[in-house]
Amino acid sequence: MLMTILSFVFVTALIGFISYLKTKDEEHSAQGYFLAGRGLSGVVIGFSMVLTSLSTEQLIGTNASAYISNFSIMAWTVQSVIPLCVLALYLLPRYLKGGFTTIPEFFEARYDRQTRQMMSFLFMVGYTFILIPGALYSGAIAFSQMFDIPGLFNISFNMSIWVIVWLIGIIGGIYAIFGGLKAVAVSDTLNGLALIIGGAMIPFFALKYLGDGSILDGVSKITTTHYDKLNAWGAATDPVPWTTIFTGIMIVNFFYWATNQAIIQRALGAKSLAEGQKGILIAGVFLLTLPFMLNLPGLVSFHIFGSSLNNIDLAYPTLVREVLPKPLLGFFTACLFGAILSTFNSFLNSAATLFCYDFYKPIFKKNISDDDLIRVAKISGTVIAIVSMLIAPMLQSGSDGLFLLLKRFAGFFNIPIIALVAVGFLNKTINGLAARITVIAHVTLYFSLVWIFKINLNFVHVMGGLFVFDILLMVILGSFMKREVPYELPKENKSHVDLSNWKYAFPVSYILMLGLAYVYTILSKVGLAGGNSLTIINVVYFILGAGGIFIIMKSTSSIKNNVNENDQVSLEKNNI
Repeated sequence: MLMTILSFVFVTALIGFISYLKTKDEEHSAQGYFLAGRGLSGVVIGFSMVLTSLSTEQLIGTNASAYISNFSIMAWTVQSVIPLCVLALYLLPRYLKGGFTTIPEFFEARYDRQTRQMMSFLFMVGYTFILIPGALYSGAIAFSQMFDIPGLFNISFNMSIWVIVWLIGIIGGIYAIFGGLKAVAVSDTLNGLALIIGGAMIPFFALKYLGDGSILDGVSKITTTHYDKLNAWGAATDPVPWTTIFTGIMIVNFFYWATNQAIIQRALGAKSLAEGQKGILIAGVFLLTLPFMLNLPGLVSFHIFGSSLNNIDLAYPTLVREVLPKPLLGFFTACLFGAILSTFNSFLNSAATLFCYDFYKPIFKKNISDDDLIRVAKISGTVIAIVSMLIAPMLQSGSDGLFLLLKRFAGFFNIPIIALVAVGFLNKTINGLAARITVIAHVTLYFSLVWIFKINLNFVHVMGGLFVFDILLMVILGSFMKREVPYELPKENKSHVDLSNWKYAFPVSYILMLGLAYVYTILSKVGLAGGNSLTIINVVYFILGAGGIFIIMKSTSSIKNNVNENDQVSLEKNNI
């Protein structure tokens, strides 16, 4: 146990020290603090986006779902490559050209200031009272379950939750409050590397354990017995019915990956559009591999333990204790700790950014200096952190309904946000009043349907239906509630970074979309879930991949040649 503690402290301290060295000479400006001086590379952006999205709640919850059911829960992660491709190719160029620091800034430019502040308020309420406390609480639960913290230190379970929550909060707060976005992003990158290694260890050792020392035998067992559990197309009684993939889940994923401040802020800090696109698409590659970390261990747990576990949430921690060599436990603990830190400090940094740019600066001091704005960010970040750390341990006194509230609460603000973004870019005339009426109607209707009337319909379908409702309502209201001047994106580049597209953005996006289809094909009745060979499937997708890349690269080359020829003709005419 001493070696476990020492290795945990060493890895955690090493990541903190390297993060300090990488950021100690950063510029002390508002842009440097909130957007890392718009100097983030693609690798840093990609790792930071992925690690921000990962949490111990996912590690435990998704593997628990795979243990008791099948792979249908993976829709919440792998399907996210679709909004990531849209973000890289369509939204990020517009975000950067507008020079936005926060997503609500776009709402002011497109609608009005009142709409911006309304949406920013919804963001901050969600971060402070739900998302940050939820991340802290789920992380504390994970540590208590996996490593028996109460027994190890002879303290009560309640005390262990308080201790872990405040430990995470203090360390994460140091990154987010005093280091700014660059410190958060750099630490996320290092923690991301560690988590990939640590997370991959578990299925590796689990398959080896299942195969009595042979990984190949372990793979053979999960693909020849109970192979129906490999199905990613959920039935109506499964955790994620396949119909929800095309309704609420799609919309929620678009919100999370294309408009959520905590995620987008990394891409907004890119040193160029090309680097931002690289980072976003790197994140997409990792998302396609997440079932290996978030679902496969749960399936192996079922093969090892059967239905003997009374609590399905114990599937992942029990597997870790059973198969992971004890010398690696400290390193794995540090990996989990890094994942929790990343989620916490990312949301905290974004909450402070929203407060400073959407409330304090426009309302109280428009001409505030950079030093004063950073000071306000540190104070507000500290207050938000303390409030969240006080709320998090109290979640243990709630019922299952309270914990479910954490899952469903995002429906109050994520659907109207993506609706406002979609209408904002696709329409030029609908005004801010129509947008605010739609948001109020959505919040009222969502609360009524899910909590008052408790309709017999999966809340994900409710989200999908309300997205359509929000769009239609805005269009109807917008027929007579119009802007005086139609909205246009600024002609000048307000971010002052290179807005040239990454030359491989379209080919990589195509491969990601094809990869998503491939994953869902092999994890279906025509693939592994039906006990079938993958030979024909692999050949078909290889042809589609190679052929698609050839066509894209050839068409891109033709477009460039045409542009160059037109430029040459224009020059010749001017010379004449």
